[in-house]
Amino acid sequence: MTLCPFHLAIPVIDLAASETFYGELLGCEKGRESDGWIDWNFFGHQLVTHLVAEMPTMPSHNDVDNKSVPVPHFGVVLEWPDWQKLSVRLKQAEIQFVIEPYVRFAGQTGEQATMFLLDPNGNALEFKAFKDTTQLFAR
Repeated sequence: MTLCPFHLAIPVIDLAASETFYGELLGCEKGRESDGWIDWNFFGHQLVTHLVAEMPTMPSHNDVDNKSVPVPHFGVVLEWPDWQKLSVRLKQAEIQFVIEPYVRFAGQTGEQATMFLLDPNGNALEFKAFKDTTQLFAR
């Protein structure tokens, strides 16, 4: 199977706050833009922040590993060192996490580092990493 970048469009009510969050904090390169949207290189994937008049309802939550995971959410799987660097950068920026960075399923199939946060518009994001990337889809 060939891995291909995904395209995701998300609603935002504040493009300037999105530009600060995705561009400055996360370090995503800005692509095309207009008064109503901005394309981002979201870790090799295309993310489009689309301006809307009001946000849809806030995410619900689902119990995973005794944590309340926001649903829906999106994110990326990073290399372990990149995840660690991003975790440190977000902590230094005093980001309020939905789920603080930690290793889940420790010692089990699918062991992974993960963290959840909301962007300034309330969109839930997850960043994760596997020490053993062959475990990504393991059961």
